[in-house]
Amino acid sequence: MLEKVRIDKWLCAVRIFKTRSLASEMCEREKVWVDGQRVKPSREIKVGQKIKVRKENIDWEFEVLQCIDKRVSAPISLECKKDITPPEVLERAKLIRSMWTARREPGTGRPTKKERRELDAFMDL
Repeated sequence: MLEKVRIDKWLCAVRIFKTRSLASEMCEREKVWVDGQRVKPSREIKVGQKIKVRKENIDWEFEVLQCIDKRVSAPISLECKKDITPPEVLERAKLIRSMWTARREPGTGRPTKKERRELDAFMDL
């Protein structure tokens, strides 16, 4: 087990960001904080530090449980980090996600199966 690891490697390894280059970019764009300070991608972190990540306009907070630098599977990544995001932020995230789902008003766009049957029945007359 590693004692210290670069923040960009850790963010990618525990699946907070999909790629290391994306994690580095977010550090450079000042979207990542360690113990309340904005960091560069080369900043080394260690066990017990608090990390705050602004992703999709939500401030996610994590605690480092293990230092890893290689990407691991999702179940193992849960053992390396602890999500300490406040419940009110999680509720806000849930609300934002529910607003993103696509909805279609009846009668607009492609017809539903029921509307298609009614249309076929009408055309047969």
